[in-house]
Amino acid sequence: MATVLTVILNWRTPDMTLRSAEAAVAAMEGIEGAITIVDNDSGDGSEEKLRAAVADRGWDRVRVIQSGHNGGFGAGNNAGIRAGLPGGARPDFVYLLNSDAFPAPDAIRILLGHLQADPRLGMAGSFIHGEAGDPHVTCFRFPSVASELEGSAQLGPITRALRGHVVPQPIPAAPARMDWVAGASLMMRQDMLDRIGLFDEGYFLYFEETDLCLRAARAGWQVLYVPESRVAHIGSVSTGMKGWGRTPSYWFDSRWRYFRKNHGLASAIAATVAQTIGLSINRLRAAIGNAPRNGPRRHMRDLLAHDIRALVRGIDPAPARLAKPVTERTT
Repeated sequence: MATVLTVILNWRTPDMTLRSAEAAVAAMEGIEGAITIVDNDSGDGSEEKLRAAVADRGWDRVRVIQSGHNGGFGAGNNAGIRAGLPGGARPDFVYLLNSDAFPAPDAIRILLGHLQADPRLGMAGSFIHGEAGDPHVTCFRFPSVASELEGSAQLGPITRALRGHVVPQPIPAAPARMDWVAGASLMMRQDMLDRIGLFDEGYFLYFEETDLCLRAARAGWQVLYVPESRVAHIGSVSTGMKGWGRTPSYWFDSRWRYFRKNHGLASAIAATVAQTIGLSINRLRAAIGNAPRNGPRRHMRDLLAHDIRALVRGIDPAPARLAKPVTERTT
C-alpha cells in the first residue's frame, strides 16, 4: 500500500495549525503514513503548544519537529520532507498542507488516487475555496515576459493579444493539466523529488512552488489540477499578504530569482521592463478614472529600485533575506 507523508508548516499560528492538523487526521483515515508538523522557528511558544496538544489529543500519527531556523516556506517544508516518515522511512508521496487550509475528508485520498493511476504525474493540487465556498484561483501558467506586461497593465486589448500568456487560469470543471498549482494543498511523488530535488531554499516566500513545477516539467513530469479534491483556505494568515500596503522585499527577491535563475539575466531584465510598461499604462488609466490602481503603494518604484540593485550588485541570484514578523509587514 502506498504511503503518504503530510507536512504542515507552522509559523506563529499554533491554533490554526492544530485545526488544519485535525482536518488532515480525518482526511488521512485509511491511508498509510503520517503527519508531520514543522515549527519554523516561531520563537513564541508555538512548538511547545503544538507538542502538548498533539499528546493531549492522542494523535499517534502526528509528530512535531523543529526546523531550527525560519528559512521560509520552502526550507520549512523541506525539513519535514527530509525527516521522512517516523523512523526515517521513505514515503511514496508527500502531501503539503498550509496551516490555514482544511481538507475535506476525501481530499487527500482523491489526490492520491490520481497520482497512483498515472505514473506521468509528478504533482496534483486541490480546488481551494474560502470558508464560504468562494473559489480561489490556484491554477496557473508559468510567468513570462509577456505575462508580466499583461498582468500589470490589465487592459482588455493587451490581454486579448496575449491571452496565451495570462498566468491565472479559469478553474476547470474536470481534472486538467496545469503548468503549476498553488502549494496550499499539493501532493508530490517522492520519486520525482528524488530526481529533481526539493524546494529551492533561496526563495523565502512566493515563486518556490512555481520554480519546483518548472523543474518538474523540464524533467518530463506533469502537474494535475483536481477540482474534486476540495480544501477550505483562509489565506495569507502567516504571510499577511491580504494586508499589504506595500510589497515586501522578499517578494521582489523571489520574483527576480525566478526569472534570473530559470530564464537568464536578459529575460529577468526584460520581465522588469515589461512589468514597468504595464504598470505605467495602468497608472495612466487610473489617473483618468478608467481603471483601478494595480498593486500596492509604491510598487513600481520599489520594483525598479530592487531590480536595479540586483543588477548592479550582480545577484546571481542571491538567496532571499529573512522576512520580519508579519505583524511588522503592514506597509
